[in-house]
Amino acid sequence: MDHGIMVRKQKASFTVFILFLLVTMANYYFYIGFAIKPYLIFSILYLLVHISSFYFHRLHGFEIAMLIFYLVYSYTGAFALYPSASIRILLGIILYISCYFIIKSIIGHTNNWTIERAIADAGIVFNILSLILYLMGLQKLGFNFEGDRIYELGVMLDRNYPRLIGVLQDPNYFVFYNTLFFSYFLCHSKPMKNKAGLLLCILTNLLTFSRGGLLVLLVTLCLYILKDKPLKKIKLLAGMVVFLSAAAYLVVYYMKLNLLSVLGSRIEDLAKDGGSGRLELWGRAWEFFVSYKYLGIGAYNFPEYNSFRYGDSLQVHNTFLEILSESGLIGIACFCVFILTVFIQLIQSKLYRNKPYLLLTFVGIILQMGFLSIIINDMFFLYLAILSTYMHQERYKSQIKQRSPGLIEK
Repeated sequence: MDHGIMVRKQKASFTVFILFLLVTMANYYFYIGFAIKPYLIFSILYLLVHISSFYFHRLHGFEIAMLIFYLVYSYTGAFALYPSASIRILLGIILYISCYFIIKSIIGHTNNWTIERAIADAGIVFNILSLILYLMGLQKLGFNFEGDRIYELGVMLDRNYPRLIGVLQDPNYFVFYNTLFFSYFLCHSKPMKNKAGLLLCILTNLLTFSRGGLLVLLVTLCLYILKDKPLKKIKLLAGMVVFLSAAAYLVVYYMKLNLLSVLGSRIEDLAKDGGSGRLELWGRAWEFFVSYKYLGIGAYNFPEYNSFRYGDSLQVHNTFLEILSESGLIGIACFCVFILTVFIQLIQSKLYRNKPYLLLTFVGIILQMGFLSIIINDMFFLYLAILSTYMHQERYKSQIKQRSPGLIEK
């Protein structure tokens, strides 16, 4: 192979890896009404340096539906009681979608192998860094777990639970960001590196003590087992059980933390705390929707309404109810069309079969939308960019196959 071509491929592979890794570094940002995160800066700088190679790919159906949804959602801000909040989210949407197309262009210059290698490498580094920060945070706390909303490096004390946040800000979002990596390692668990990545994902996810997140990952695991030939998954499951048993022993022995007891307590607390107050927030969102059924209270106005009426500026922690309350029936209808179009195109392109981790990731994302507010989110856009790139490549292969069947690369 020509040396120049090899060097370019290595640079492209490293660029995609850095991009994927920076997407996970959500705890490090500049705030100007919305967060300016490392990957946003990286994407803009990349565009400035490689403006001549930027390519605007033809839009897929789900991308058109996505743009229509964000247009409708932003439009509701024109009728908002708190227009400044709507303007902030509008600027954020413009920036995030612009970077989405830059990310698509960056990934589009590579191939499937490069994308998947970047996912594997970024997933391992993300989880190792998060685990190191968690252990360093525990050490700084002196392994004293008493406290609430206390942050130290990669750990957050939440009602005496030492919850892992790693390089993120919230333990629940950590599981969300890890969904892509977990699904990929689960579907490509033969190499030792990927086995290690899968075990790291499981360990860090468990240490978040996120009830909703862990439930979603359990559902994802069950779907993977039932997908095909479940008996062949027994060896993988046995290895996971052995690893978790060893990890639990080390946690109990060195950290003096009874992992199973803490997980049990978290489940028992669900009946007492209403999902950390989520049920109450969901009720408020429904109340706002009932008052403003068609266009809602306005883009990103729930925290403002919630603060005025109830004294706190929390988000809904449910993407569907948040969209329903802020953009009404019109907004949620556009969002559902967008999500449904993604699913349909996953099926039509046969990626659900050829790249099953994309389907598992999608299922995990949608389920977690029921517990988190992710109207605009870095990892969600990264997933869509990866999906779009795969679809472009499948379309290209299909066109080549029709013209010259013998030239298709296996």
